[in-house]
Order: sequence, then structure tokens, then C-alpha cells
Amino acid sequence: MANREPDWLTWARELQAIAQTGLTFSRDPYDRERYEALSALAARMFAARTDAPVERIAKLFAGETGYATPKIDVRAAVFDARERLLMVRETSDGGRWTLPGGWADVNRTAAENAAKEALEESGYQVRVLKLAALWDRTRQRHPAGVFSCAKVFFVCEPIGGAAATSHETSEVGWFAEADLPQDLSLARALPQQIARMFAHWRDPALPTDFD
Repeated sequence: MANREPDWLTWARELQAIAQTGLTFSRDPYDRERYEALSALAARMFAARTDAPVERIAKLFAGETGYATPKIDVRAAVFDARERLLMVRETSDGGRWTLPGGWADVNRTAAENAAKEALEESGYQVRVLKLAALWDRTRQRHPAGVFSCAKVFFVCEPIGGAAATSHETSEVGWFAEADLPQDLSLARALPQQIARMFAHWRDPALPTDFD
């Protein structure tokens, strides 16, 4: 699938990654100055094309250290015995619906993170059954983000708990495929991705999707 992101975003993200990695490994003070200048340039590029002030972008970049790698977003596609999908309404992003999930925490596996997010955002304890998909956010045509991101989708089943909202969610619901909400949080899960989760639930033998 073609990348629809503008060239400036790809270039600015790559500049930031080069600067971050360079600052991690370089000990030469002159090289560090050059990498700091690259990071500042990337911040100015982002700020020039968005509503965010350059100081805010620069602070965001400064918080990233170590070798630059994609961030990991996990999503739990939880199905009940009636083949309904668990979805939550986010308190952010205009109160739109999505699969439970979020950024992966350290010291947990990706699957453990998916189960954790499902519990925190929906109130349901789940068992992870299958790694259904590992997708690149940009290649999947999600709304553009500052950092590169890998999205990991797991098929799960509920094993306990009850519907409960959190500070991140305002509503919890179960939906048949024909009755899915239309106001989806596209930064988190796309309609075609949700359709693939139904396909994986119906046929557990399907191989993991990736791009």
C-alpha cells in the first residue's frame, strides 16, 4: 500500500531519528552540535506545517533517547461467544470508538500489554489467543504521526470482569460486524483492520498479517 504521507513529514521524521541516534552514540562535541542542529531543524519543519509551537516539538524530541526505533501500539480485538467485538469510546479524539489498546509499556510482552489495556479501558479480563497482525502505521494510512509506529493486533476472548469505563474511555460496548459504530478513531484502528480481526476470529488458521 502506498505511503500517502507528505514528503516533508517523512524527511523530518528521518532527520529526528538520525539526530537522536547520533546524540546517543557520539562523544565528539562537534558532532553532537551537528546532531543537535539536525534535531532543531526537524522540530522547525514539524512546527512549520502544524499548529504546534517549535518549543513543544523540540521538548518532545528531547524526551526521546537511545537508538531511534518505531514505537509499539497494541490493540486487543476481543470477541465473545456471539461473535461480537468489544469496543470502547475514547475520551480523546472526539469521543470516537476503537479497540482497547495503547502504547506498549516496558517490562511486559506485547500480548501482556494488550490484555492490560483491555482490562484498564473496558473492565474485561481477556485471554490473548493469537497475534493477528503487525502493521506499520504509515503504510496502513492512519493519520500522520510524529514518530514511526508499529501497530500490533491480537485476537482475544473475555474470561472475566464486567464493562467499566476509565479516565481514557467513556463507554464500552459489544458490536456485531453489521452494526459497528461509524465514528471510529482512525488514529487507532481503521475499518479494514477491524474487518480483518473478524476474519481472524472466524478462521484462527489464517496467517498473521504484516506489511
